[in-house]
Amino acid sequence: MQFAYADHGTLAQVEIEIRAILERIQRLELDAKVECINLMRVLIHEQSPFKTEPVDLVQWVKNTTVGANDYNPNSVAPTEMELLRLSIESDGYTQPIVTWSGSEAFEHEVIDGFHRHRVGKEDITIQSRVKGYLPIVAVAQDREGRSDRIASTIRHNRARGKHSVNAMSDLVIELKKRNWKDDRIAKELGMDADEVLRLCQISGLSEVFADEGFSMSWDIGIFDDGFEGIDDVES
Repeated sequence: MQFAYADHGTLAQVEIEIRAILERIQRLELDAKVECINLMRVLIHEQSPFKTEPVDLVQWVKNTTVGANDYNPNSVAPTEMELLRLSIESDGYTQPIVTWSGSEAFEHEVIDGFHRHRVGKEDITIQSRVKGYLPIVAVAQDREGRSDRIASTIRHNRARGKHSVNAMSDLVIELKKRNWKDDRIAKELGMDADEVLRLCQISGLSEVFADEGFSMSWDIGIFDDGFEGIDDVES
């Protein structure tokens, strides 16, 4: 069956034209071939009805251009790391590495997929199979601020149930220091207010109540310890 397009001929004609381009690409050396394929994907992505979705544009880049961020709260035990390596060795890369491109240290800094990125760099067999490249997608440019990147990393980790509580606590405190209110933190990280409070408490009380107003007087009724005569307490 042929599908007619008003301005671009039939599907069969389009296929012939594409195959002619692909034959030219096939004759190129590896790096030039990957560069051309990435370019074709970008051009297709620009016309895609799904171009708002990062997964619509997966690109292969040299692993030396991809590096870790400095805040990932995800921790993986050695046995889980080995299972991930075995999965990639057996099934291939079924998920790209999520990155952003504004890092000073790396051309592509990891937001999610740090361990997939490590396996592709450190396992000789896999590194050879993917020819020193890694599959990446990039977050939208309006989500490239550090606070947004931290929130994105945490969301990815929480969706898998993989995160270090202490590291999560540090990141929540950092978001608060970046003037994110508790309700925004809860919304962006998929938490409730109590969870945000508990994570703040791990790092210290001074940050916990940064958004709260203090009274110079404390009501003795809030204590259950039998204290007497506490009134007009000043810090």
